[in-house]
Parts: sequence; structure tokens; C-alpha cells
Amino acid sequence: MPTVRDLRAKAGDEPITMLTAYDAPTAAVVDESGVDIILVGDSLGNTSLGYETTLPVTVDDMARHTGAVARATDDALVVADMPFLSIGVDERASIENAGRMLQEEDAHAVKLESGPHTVELTEKLVQLGIPVMAHLGLTPQHVNKYGGYPRQGTDREAARHILELAEAHEEAGAFSLVLEHVPSNLAAEVTSALDVPTIGIGAGPHCDGQVLVVDDAVGLSEWSPSFSKQFGNVRAEMESAIDAYVTAVESGEFPAEEHSHEEGNLEDIY
Repeated sequence: MPTVRDLRAKAGDEPITMLTAYDAPTAAVVDESGVDIILVGDSLGNTSLGYETTLPVTVDDMARHTGAVARATDDALVVADMPFLSIGVDERASIENAGRMLQEEDAHAVKLESGPHTVELTEKLVQLGIPVMAHLGLTPQHVNKYGGYPRQGTDREAARHILELAEAHEEAGAFSLVLEHVPSNLAAEVTSALDVPTIGIGAGPHCDGQVLVVDDAVGLSEWSPSFSKQFGNVRAEMESAIDAYVTAVESGEFPAEEHSHEEGNLEDIY
């Protein structure tokens, strides 16, 4: 299993692979593929819980799903996303919420949607033994501020702000940085400026690694963002299998004789 130190050492050397997972069966498959990091993203609000945004996801939701993923993972580093308002409001509560993911649910690190308010918190968490993955660019928990999910860092001032925050979080002890939905040339500049690895999602090819939502990667989602790619069509396979099941039950083809057992000593129970 790679440690946060191992992942830091990959910066500029070997590409880092990261995928999300939200349940034990998916985590087992993802882990067997050899990915470096499994992120239990608060995107489970969209993918698994039926919400339109990540905002309703709670600490209890994240804990439950993180534990399920961790129990099914042997080799990958498990990172738990910290949901909306779970960090940054009160330091004590922030530490307890983040620590719970490691202490009770066996995550190896947490991810924070980052900003000026998370620099000191990152330093404190790292001092306490809670590794932190920072996240800059598009931070979906700010959807109401953005009015959607627009690309970030598209002018010089915004780009400079992201670079400065990236450097501040590295100095605070973050072991890696997710860059989401930013121009590829900005991602290249940030990657060049940092010693810790950057992991991109919609940030171009110049980051030290890449992450996707697993539902998008395997083709389970009905819709996926333009910066994503479907590497399979799981949704079509599921539809085909479920249609076949319904047809087999309705026609009487299933269950067949080989799917049933008849017990001889029950003939005279009435």
C-alpha cells in the first residue's frame, strides 16, 4: 500500500492514478486494478444518494461510505472527502470530523475543499497526524457562490490566487493537491511550482496524476462533464442484464429446475 510519503515522491516522476469509490464492491474492483488512491468523494451525493449537489452530504454519510470502501481495499491509499460545513467553522469540530475518518473508518487521509480558511487547519491536522490532500480550482461545495460549475482561474488575478493558495497549502503540509476544472497552462504552472504532486480533473495533461468519478469512467452515469471520459459502458450492460431478468421471470424461464431444490420429506406437511 502506498503511503502519503510514497505519493509525494511520485511528483514529476511516475503518473498517479486516482478514482472515486463509494461502496465495498466498487472499491474492491478499483483496488484490484492497481490504482494508487481511492477517493471516497462527497460526489456520492450525486452518484449514490440522488442529490443534485454535494451540499446535503453529512459527516455520517461520509463515515459510512468511507468505512465500506476501506474494508474492501487492500492496496490503495483511501482518502475521505470532508463534506460541506464539516471543516472550517470550528477548529475543534473540524479536527474531530477529520480524525473520525481515520480513527473509526480506517481512511489514510482526508481531502479538504481548500481556500484561505483551510491553510491553518491543514497545518494543524498534519501536526496531529491527519494527512491532508488539498483541493483548489472548482470546489463544488461553493456551487451557490459560483451559480453552477464554471471553470476557475481563467484570468490573471484568479490564476495567481490559486497558485498562491497552492503554495500556502504545500507549506502547511498538504501531501498532494487536486486541481479541478482549471486551464491546463495554469495547472502546468502550479505543478511546476510545487514539490508535492498535483492530481488533475479537468486540468489537462500536465499534472502529476489524474482523478475521475468512477461512475463517469466506467460509463454508469447518464451524463458526465466534458473533461471526463467514459472507458466503458456499464450502464448499457446493466440495462441489458436487467431487461433479460425481467423477461425471464415474466416468461417463466427463471427460475429453472437448476435454480430450485425440492425436499422430499416435506410431502406430507399438510
